[in-house]
Amino acid sequence: MKLSSWIYINFKIATGSLCGFRLRTLLALFGVFLGTFSLIIVANISKSLVKKTEIEAEKLGKDIIVVRSGIVKRFGVRMRILSESTNLKIQDANSILYETTSVIAASPSSSRPFPLRYNGTSLSNIPVIGVMPDFTTIRNFNVEHGVFITDNDVKELNKVVVLGKAIARKLFGDEDPLGRYILIYRVPFQVIGVMEEKGVDVSGVDQDNQVFVPLSTFLRRLVNKDYINTIYVKIRPGGYNEITKVEIRDILRKRHKLKEGKEDDFTIIDMKDVMTLQTQAISLIKTLGRISAVISFLIGGIGILSIMILIVNERKIEIGIRRAVGATKKDIIIQFLMEASFISLTGGLAGLLLSFPASGAIFNLTGLPFSISITGLFFSTIASIGIGILAGIYPSKKATTFEPLQVIRK
Repeated sequence: MKLSSWIYINFKIATGSLCGFRLRTLLALFGVFLGTFSLIIVANISKSLVKKTEIEAEKLGKDIIVVRSGIVKRFGVRMRILSESTNLKIQDANSILYETTSVIAASPSSSRPFPLRYNGTSLSNIPVIGVMPDFTTIRNFNVEHGVFITDNDVKELNKVVVLGKAIARKLFGDEDPLGRYILIYRVPFQVIGVMEEKGVDVSGVDQDNQVFVPLSTFLRRLVNKDYINTIYVKIRPGGYNEITKVEIRDILRKRHKLKEGKEDDFTIIDMKDVMTLQTQAISLIKTLGRISAVISFLIGGIGILSIMILIVNERKIEIGIRRAVGATKKDIIIQFLMEASFISLTGGLAGLLLSFPASGAIFNLTGLPFSISITGLFFSTIASIGIGILAGIYPSKKATTFEPLQVIRK
């Protein structure tokens, strides 16, 4: 007998016998379907979340440590300022740059919300950030239209401003903002650039909803202060963050004349810590998803096992006749393993096919980047086949214990 004919005959026998137990078969199929479906969905979402985290990290800038004045506590990935300090100075940034081993740039910055106005359009509580020219390099945040703040702007205290993409849209609509003047509080600033669209970074800040001015202008003309609230520190690739953080802390404590035992008046925020929190959340999602998938597969496996035991008991005469006409124990085992595998593979295939549109719908609703996990597809397929084979081993072996003559006599 040809292999194709043998497979076809066994397939017909399998489908025929399973149709006699439609409800039980559907329940077993549903268990395997849920296991495969949930495993693939969770794998796709987890991969998408990792991808989103990487994108957000790119928005903030690579290898960044942020020094904030005062006490800042992290709640999840969000930062909340609990107390302010007036001790962080521009000179602190210079000391961090020149007195540490792995820092390649340290950019002082300061921010405060101000109202903005252009003609009849007013915006309230918009973050105005005083920055240095190297801000774009450190933060990996570039100008799309026009130019960024220059050294001369800082030196001359020029009243120039670079708009975030969303602010430019709100104030000017389709009008070209370059060369126009806007009021920051009551001070006129000339627009010299518009930043590229960046979105929300890993720390939860909408980078498109802020504007940038020279740090010197910010300190002298807007807030009239000599201290700052932020220093962006860029370390060399592969730099030792923990060592660098210790060095920065020692430098700042010395400069701020903080005696031993006195609490820091600044906070060092390592973005890798924030990334770790997100990674832990992703790992939790993976674990819960895998647990639900295992439970579903177990339910499906138990369903297949119960169906196959019933089928074996119902087909004793058929088994006896097949053994009597020359079928070997191996043939009987293969037959019932094929039937068990058919159930699990059908459920697995249904879960596999439906997981793609379901993943797409989830990504569209949540705004997550589209991502398909090849690893998830592979393991879910292997699991769906494996659960059928494992569930079919006992019934198929039981089928070989029937003696042909005794079965036929009954």
